[in-house]
Amino acid sequence: MKIAFRTHDLGVRGVGPAVKKCADCGIQAVQLVAYKFMDELKYAPGQLNEENSAAIGAALAGAGIDVALIGAYFNPVHSDPAKVKNGKAVFGEYLKYCKNLGCDIVGSETGSYNDDKWTYNPLNRTPEAFARVTDTFGELAAYAHGLGVNIGMEGAAGHCCFDVKTLKRAVDAIGMPNVQVIFDIYNYLDASNHERYLEILDEGLEAFAGKIRVFHIKDYVFEDGKVRQVPPGTGLFDFGAVLSRIKAYDKNAYLVLEGTTGENIAPCIGFIREKWEQA
Repeated sequence: MKIAFRTHDLGVRGVGPAVKKCADCGIQAVQLVAYKFMDELKYAPGQLNEENSAAIGAALAGAGIDVALIGAYFNPVHSDPAKVKNGKAVFGEYLKYCKNLGCDIVGSETGSYNDDKWTYNPLNRTPEAFARVTDTFGELAAYAHGLGVNIGMEGAAGHCCFDVKTLKRAVDAIGMPNVQVIFDIYNYLDASNHERYLEILDEGLEAFAGKIRVFHIKDYVFEDGKVRQVPPGTGLFDFGAVLSRIKAYDKNAYLVLEGTTGENIAPCIGFIREKWEQA
């Protein structure tokens, strides 16, 4: 098992400071979202090239830091075609250079008809939404296949692939071996199902056997009728039960503590390591 953090959750800017932060905290891997922590890279195509992608990858590899996942999240059902086009182009560029960056998978969530809010909209659960998602990610998977790399898809309750079954159906509909999964139990939770989180985890581990590349690790509380994210170890998850299941699935799993920042980084690393060893 390796604990990872998103590069933009580390609280620093640039590759050098990120490497130092990882060393200081004992972080072994990252989810690389280059345009969110490097001032010189914008969220647009034409930003990466052979030289700068190789330099980023070499700096991380030289420090012994694995790249568990490259994030290039975009909304494939956004109402603005220009934003969809830009998102696909950025995703494609990261696919082109992901091996230079030290990884062979680029991932995204599946979007929402609420555009930049990425929240529930009834249109998300329509055949049209499903078709747009599978068409878009199918196209990206075909491009990735030609490069010998993979795409990662991540579901969430408020998005077009809103539960395990729908994401599984989408992966199966695309039907390519290089379509893999980013699994986040918290993402699937709402007021109707949050107490069944272990059932959702078990469902996902069975549905995506052999396809889960990273696990996003969060915790939650339920307040005012809503699920709210909190740092791991401070909420309602039974991490002994969660991590024992993940460990049985993949003892070499990448655990990305997504959204854990600042003063919570060190204690959360310690908490997850302890629970993993006990699992």
